[in-house]
Amino acid sequence: MTHLTPALCGFALDLLLADPDWMPHPVVCMGKAIDALEKKLRASFPQTPEGERQAGRVLAAALPLGTWAVSGGACRLARRLHPAAGFLLETVWCWQALALKGLSEESMRVYERLKQGDLTGARQAVSRIVGRDTEALTAEEVAKAAVETVAENFSDGVAAPLFYMLLGGAPLALAYKAVNTMDSMVGYKNDRYRHFGRAAAKLDDGANFIPSRLAALAWIGGAAIAGQDAGNAWRIWRRDRRNHASPNSAQTESACAGALGVRLGGPARYFGKLYEKPTIGDALRPVEPEDIPRANRTLYAAAVLALTAGGALALLREE
Repeated sequence: MTHLTPALCGFALDLLLADPDWMPHPVVCMGKAIDALEKKLRASFPQTPEGERQAGRVLAAALPLGTWAVSGGACRLARRLHPAAGFLLETVWCWQALALKGLSEESMRVYERLKQGDLTGARQAVSRIVGRDTEALTAEEVAKAAVETVAENFSDGVAAPLFYMLLGGAPLALAYKAVNTMDSMVGYKNDRYRHFGRAAAKLDDGANFIPSRLAALAWIGGAAIAGQDAGNAWRIWRRDRRNHASPNSAQTESACAGALGVRLGGPARYFGKLYEKPTIGDALRPVEPEDIPRANRTLYAAAVLALTAGGALALLREE
């Protein structure tokens, strides 16, 4: 059975339903597994920098490989029971690997609060989708944070899962989600995770290297479809795509900044500490609340473009 059909159906379900609260989500299970493995591994290895790095390498290998093996085995078993059961299970997991509508809905909640003049509510809404401190953000900074999140998470919440599910179905997409979840939980350069989370962070960088660049190209194409400045998106992407500590995070952010004609990035506070970060794009005008729905229009256009291009390549590969 081709991986394309479950991917298409999963994409459609994500557009229609996002992530219902009542449905158990694989990422929640991954998070619990990471917590349990961290405790066990820290107790099993020496409490030294090298010991922590060794423990982190075990985590970085065990979780994605275990996720791929368990989900792949479940899909094979379901197909043996009945082809329809296998198709249904893979479709559901493809759906859950994507975060297109959920990302749009969360960012639009920020927009609605800003339009109502409710800065406190906007700060609370944006705190749900960003890692930075939000308590003292201005309205412009809140809008900028939401736009950055839409652009960055297009890569790891939409384009990268699509890339992996078209290559290897739901099991490979879920293995990618395991890598991404590990990075979001332990891939920090603070005292607790500087050594333990290093392998997870490096693995996430590698897993996103190709998808993030394809995502940037899709964003540039999506900007043209959405009536934005695709030429400037291309120019800023070429110039600023490396303006981030991560080799991947500025890929889609730079394309978004260029398409909108705004400046993203710059200093931000995390856990009370100010981090000096490079800027991305040119400040042709200030960031405004309307940039959030503009970014979302490009988000949807880029997602459809990525699915169309990836689906066409998948069909050619199977011929």
